[in-house]
Amino acid sequence: MTEAPHSRIAVADLGTNSTRLLVADHAGGALTDVERRSEVTRLGDGVDSTGRLADDAMGRVCACLARFRDVADELGAGRSIAVATSAVRDAANAAEFQQRVREDHGFDIRVIPGEEEARLTFLGATAGREPGRPTLVIDIGGGSTEFVVGEAGSPPTFHVSTRLGSVRQTERHLESDPPAPAELEAMAAAAREIIEAGAPESVRSDADEGIAVAGTATQLAAVDQQLEPYERDEVDGYRLGLGRCEGILARLAGLTLAERRDVPGLDPDRAPTIVAGAMILVESMRLFGLEDVEVSEADILHGAALAALAEG
Repeated sequence: MTEAPHSRIAVADLGTNSTRLLVADHAGGALTDVERRSEVTRLGDGVDSTGRLADDAMGRVCACLARFRDVADELGAGRSIAVATSAVRDAANAAEFQQRVREDHGFDIRVIPGEEEARLTFLGATAGREPGRPTLVIDIGGGSTEFVVGEAGSPPTFHVSTRLGSVRQTERHLESDPPAPAELEAMAAAAREIIEAGAPESVRSDADEGIAVAGTATQLAAVDQQLEPYERDEVDGYRLGLGRCEGILARLAGLTLAERRDVPGLDPDRAPTIVAGAMILVESMRLFGLEDVEVSEADILHGAALAALAEG
């Protein structure tokens, strides 16, 4: 086992579409990434229609967590925590799943409400930044999207968690391959309605700049640069213009699923839900009046680590 300081922490994020791991060191109030892992595990498959986590979905996540457990132990993490978000929040059998995660894989798991998800995402995305103009943080997940507005170094002034997610919208609206124009129009209209209901116009007009986190944004940044293989340093801090996002969305929506899997820079496992994710980002940028957003690799994983370490 690798020797490491007690402040080395492992954080797993059990999302609707992917399961991710951060192992990081904490010193001087800042985090330093030691290891990052991400696997598309589709925990939320069918939750929107059945209200339950499927057995095979839970099995995929537990198999992934077994691998993550080995990584955390090899790197000498002194503490291991997990946060579960939209899919587990919405599932009737969430308690059973949490018990498996805690007892079989040794992660101290918490199912966090949408408001806490938004707060932790903002903390992670803005940590270490200088206070400045009001900033919107957009976190597009598989089952929900969080919108958080505030200034770095201060608590957010506004946050909302919406039932707008790439997996959820794909299951609700996209049946054809490639998606039919009417399906895309219906999905865009639903996204606009949810965003407008969740974030008042006064809030939307207050944000001067935007930070986009999580898989949709990082994948679009990789596609825009045709990154093969994926390079985190080339994605973190990359600026995505609205026009570029609209162009990528139009291109991806015109392809079949098989064709999307071959798009340079796109993780093939993200191909089934990337059209919905890109649509959510485009409609978010339009409604918040943002010409571009900065893509950040720092997100809820970092926020959850910082919060856990602060709590002791």
